[in-house]
Amino acid sequence: MDVAESHLHFSLTVHRALASAGENACFSPYSVASALGLVAQGARGKTAEELVELLTTEGDLAAHAALLSEAAKLAQETHRETPVLAVANTLWAWDQLPLEDGFRAELAGWPGGKVASAPFVAEPEAARALINDDVAETTHGLIPALLPPGAVRADTVASLVNALYLRTAWTFRFPDAATRPADFHTPAGVRQVPTMHLDERVGYAHADGWQAVRLVAAGGVHAIVLLPDGDLAEAEAALDAGGLSALIDGMGPESVRLALPKLDLDVASPLTGTLESLGVRTMFTPDADLGGLSPDPRLVVSDVLHQAVLRIDEQGLEGAAATAVMMRAVSMITSEPVDVRVDRPFLLLIRHAETGAVYFLARVVAP
Repeated sequence: MDVAESHLHFSLTVHRALASAGENACFSPYSVASALGLVAQGARGKTAEELVELLTTEGDLAAHAALLSEAAKLAQETHRETPVLAVANTLWAWDQLPLEDGFRAELAGWPGGKVASAPFVAEPEAARALINDDVAETTHGLIPALLPPGAVRADTVASLVNALYLRTAWTFRFPDAATRPADFHTPAGVRQVPTMHLDERVGYAHADGWQAVRLVAAGGVHAIVLLPDGDLAEAEAALDAGGLSALIDGMGPESVRLALPKLDLDVASPLTGTLESLGVRTMFTPDADLGGLSPDPRLVVSDVLHQAVLRIDEQGLEGAAATAVMMRAVSMITSEPVDVRVDRPFLLLIRHAETGAVYFLARVVAP
């Protein structure tokens, strides 16, 4: 399996674990693979092994990184509307968290790679706002608040964030006048949706229970529409990376009369539980080893958040995605726990943590 098919395998694997049956789903394999790939670069031992096993089928993290780096560059086409692709990979770190020089150098080699400071411990909400503003800028405002309230905790010390924005125009645009309401058969019944129409010679294949249509856009971007002959849930469950790769490779020019709904998707996807279900577990536990990123042995991943926006209309497509890997410092158990048995008279203070004001002071002699 080559690196492109390996990436397809990753994409389908996460999609199946993430998407709820019968509901819209949308995520960016590129963004998630970038964020997790950087975590893998900073991981060691079992922590790294679990990530590499999910990201690649051959265990070749360098080939995976090279594919993502190459995909961050669009083909230059001066004779049409210039496509836009923006990619940022940022390690936001508390200024007292030590970072490995090797990881800094590795990050600098990734598209838009940089280290930035955020006041996680002193001002968690300010840190959240700083990260959200940066993601909003990269995504041209399509993702204004990747991190919801509470995402930056009192013990958060770092966040690895990938952000992606893409806008490009179709080579053959859908005529605006041809768009009209048409029936769409949803699991809940038939509904009318704005549907675009195109009569053109485009890439097409029909094999193994799927019709595939390739729409070409500026910059070397392709949109592949995959329509099953029968029930989507059954066909989707049987689709693997090899079959999908063969279907795409088998597409040839064909005259096609295409009716395609306009799309406007905005989907937030908490990824922590999904990744744990796929075998990436150690990085969320005190056994995590992120020694390649920081010498601080307390560093663990607390949460992985993702959001994707995708819009398709007559002119082209616009999409944005962002993935944040939140990291915190956990207390380390370095010796046997101290045994404290409260079995004799004691004092008790109930106090306000921030100001130190004591709400209650008690002496307990006979509870």
